[in-house]
Amino acid sequence: MKVTPLAEAVPRPRRVAVGTFDGVHLGHREVIRGADTVLTFDPHPLQVIHPEAMPKLLDSFAVKRDLIASLGVDELVILPFDREFAAQSHDRFVDAVLVERLGATHVSVGENFRFGRAARGDAEYLRSRPEFETRIVPIVEVEGETVSSSHIRALVAAGDVAAAARFLGAPFRLEGEVVAGDRRGRRLGMPTANLVPDDRIAYPGHGVYAASADGRPAAINVGVRPTFESGRGVLIEAHLIDFDDDLYGRTIRIAFLARLRGERRFDSVEALVEQMRADVENARRICSAAASVSRP
Repeated sequence: MKVTPLAEAVPRPRRVAVGTFDGVHLGHREVIRGADTVLTFDPHPLQVIHPEAMPKLLDSFAVKRDLIASLGVDELVILPFDREFAAQSHDRFVDAVLVERLGATHVSVGENFRFGRAARGDAEYLRSRPEFETRIVPIVEVEGETVSSSHIRALVAAGDVAAAARFLGAPFRLEGEVVAGDRRGRRLGMPTANLVPDDRIAYPGHGVYAASADGRPAAINVGVRPTFESGRGVLIEAHLIDFDDDLYGRTIRIAFLARLRGERRFDSVEALVEQMRADVENARRICSAAASVSRP
């Protein structure tokens, strides 16, 4: 998939899906279905218009890019969102961006999509424009619940990554650079790759999870390690099962599959190690089952 800044996009007939697509959840996937081009905004519009109301995002740009690419899209066009653009009228957005710059023949949006100064543009306005056909996607529901980024964000924060995956259409993912830790995991026989959470990106609530880390089965601890007084704040510690190479300085991506248990303090290091071994075996089993389901 080609990634193109809006200013570099060459006009051509395009089927364009438009949105912020935070999380690329099932609703977003339906909007994107049938499009060859996705137009999204960077940064998130709320960060510019109402930064005090800006939530944690469900994915970094790199994760969003790769999720969109996995849907068979040919091109991702990035529109820089700033105050000048926010002040632009809704009809100017259509004329300058969708028609003149992109050459859209088809436009796809969610039914609650709003755009332009004071959010005066909506899906019905797009439908009224004769230059392209407009597809308006109704709100998607799963098990009677609305699929939305805010709902998924709450599930992730609560640690319910399995439920979040049902709304996302894929496991919740995050990525980060592996940083040096105190090497306590290695001394306990459970070496970990440590990531400091990005405060702008959502991450699962404190607990232990079965996950995939760069495609390898892993047991992940998210929290503050209450058995030890480290004072280091929240850390994401990934034990890659049957893997012992040096990952310092590398960026790894974690896909959370299931929550195994909550984070808790143990009375002894021995009790902690025993529980860690049980966590690893549970994670191995869950990862193996997930891999077998994903095979063709």
